[in-house]
Amino acid sequence: MKVSIITACFHSANTIAGTLNCIANQSHHDIEHIIIDGGSSDDTMKIVEQFSHITKKISEKDQGIYHAMNKGIDMATGDIVGILNADDIYAHTDVIKKVVNLFLDESIDAVYADLVFVDQQDISKVRRTWKSGTYDIKQFYNGWMPPHPTFFVRRNLYEKFGKFNTSLSSAADYELMLRFLLKNKIKPAYLQETIVRMRQGGKSTASIKNRLIANKEDRIAWRINELNPTIFTLILKPLRKLKQFITYE
Repeated sequence: MKVSIITACFHSANTIAGTLNCIANQSHHDIEHIIIDGGSSDDTMKIVEQFSHITKKISEKDQGIYHAMNKGIDMATGDIVGILNADDIYAHTDVIKKVVNLFLDESIDAVYADLVFVDQQDISKVRRTWKSGTYDIKQFYNGWMPPHPTFFVRRNLYEKFGKFNTSLSSAADYELMLRFLLKNKIKPAYLQETIVRMRQGGKSTASIKNRLIANKEDRIAWRINELNPTIFTLILKPLRKLKQFITYE
């Protein structure tokens, strides 16, 4: 089973080598690794050129990270698509193998797992753990969502239900998962282990201001899909996301 992994990057010279290494060393070898660079002027693409496993790469100005991801999806030819950005790494060498094993069940449309937030400079230091839990569609109304870097989807679902909504600047991943899981009721499987180590400081959590913007976009995501969140959704999801500011030593 072929897996396409998309890495969107921009001025990522300080971190991208770790991302590339973790994919190059996966025990599942049928991987199409696609690099979508936003026209970096640092050494990002020089580092990319050093890795022979990379299947496709482009470096050109884009309209933001979700536009870059959409370009990667357009280029993907794998049965399954996953997205790993340039400051994240897979937790071990068997991640893709374990994901593929779940997709061998043809009734499964998507796979998600657990994630840990790690220190920007020292990725051995875990700052917070995101335990996704067993899937229950009703949990979306309680503020639940799976961590997007752990979210793998059959490629034909992007063709059927669409790609990332680029009108959203920080919640397009949340909107896409709402659209796939809640609105269209695709069937996911939960891989109950940590598969991604993610550096703290993503766009939606880099500041309180950005988190407030993201919360506004979360509400827009429900309206776009003609879904009606409960009052608990609007309260609990922001509270859950604000936990990303809490550091656990």
